Amino acid sequence: MDKLAINGGSALRNKKIYYGCQWVDTDDVKAVCEVLLSDYITCGPKVEEVERELESITEAKHAVVCSNGTAALHCACLAAGIQPGDEVITTPLTFVASANCVRYCGGTVVFADVNPETYNIDPDSIEQNITERTKAIIAVDFTGQAVDHKRIREICDKHNLTFIEDAAHAIGTLYDGKPVGSLADMTCFSFHPVKTITSGEGGAITTNNDELYHKLVLAHIHGIEHDEEFMEEVPHEGPWYYEQLSLGYNYRMTDFQAALLLSQMNKLEKFKARRKEIVTKYDDAFRNIPELFVQKEVPESDTCKHLYIMQLKLDKLNCTRREFFDSLSAEGIQCQIHYVPVYWFPYYRRLGYKRGLCPNAEEVYKGIMSLPLYPKMTDQDVSDVINAVKKIIEYYRK
Repeated sequence: MDKLAINGGSALRNKKIYYGCQWVDTDDVKAVCEVLLSDYITCGPKVEEVERELESITEAKHAVVCSNGTAALHCACLAAGIQPGDEVITTPLTFVASANCVRYCGGTVVFADVNPETYNIDPDSIEQNITERTKAIIAVDFTGQAVDHKRIREICDKHNLTFIEDAAHAIGTLYDGKPVGSLADMTCFSFHPVKTITSGEGGAITTNNDELYHKLVLAHIHGIEHDEEFMEEVPHEGPWYYEQLSLGYNYRMTDFQAALLLSQMNKLEKFKARRKEIVTKYDDAFRNIPELFVQKEVPESDTCKHLYIMQLKLDKLNCTRREFFDSLSAEGIQCQIHYVPVYWFPYYRRLGYKRGLCPNAEEVYKGIMSLPLYPKMTDQDVSDVINAVKKIIEYYRK
């Protein structure tokens, strides 16, 4: 048995590999530089161009790009009319923004449990948590796998709820052959550097609903309207005139960010294909290891994965997750944990949320670990990750 690097043995890698990394090439740099040397570096033509391209990719009627994925979620909640007294159901197995966006509007977050095999929000748990105050559902495509759209849509239609899809992980994913972004009432994307495509920071909301689209536009540009069709004072003083119709925010994307995103969109299919190749290699390597559980893929979701999460069966190992995590790091494989259940954090504890609320999510959290997954990984990188995991399992196996 090979001696672990953490115990003084030889590491599998000299250069550490991390769980995520952007791919920015000379085409991306050129696209950004062209805008930086143009007349517009913000509020310019590239913003509209990237919105049209996003509509094409997602097959949605409307797209609004904004400053980040959190802003996208906030705008969606504003458009849905979330206010104090309203309840919004979401998952605890997500980044805090999926819940915080509800709090920004004064609403109450209700956490539904997850399916222990897919890690996505469980529609049965959603139904169990609906009350007369429920206004919306924020369903997260965890790791990039699409949520159960059929069931969630049925629930939303039955109870007259707004279906907000947090697709921060899921650009490029299909559900029943249709792109994520065209299915929910509003779908929110993130273009953070570790996501499949990036604009540095950036986000977007897509919708097929004209009324929601107008609200989203207002929400991300100070509530200001330039179109006479929607103004209250017509005729007005002149072409400089605009009106603030609601309380909005400055969540705009710059033109050079939009240029980067457009360039990245040209590589989306290439990025998807490479991510799928890596996921297949991982699945084949880990599927029959009794000390590991591999996330279940539902047949409806043609998934472009943002994260590859393996779950340790700690009852079959003579180590803690922290020891496994540190051992991988010593071998040159730097993983991450996605995510601590949101209601475990002090802010939510002070609001009255207690541990034990979502037992499936809490149990999943205990053993999960995100392995490196990004298109720039070489086949050798992938092999190193696989070999490191197997080496450590062999050492700690009961």
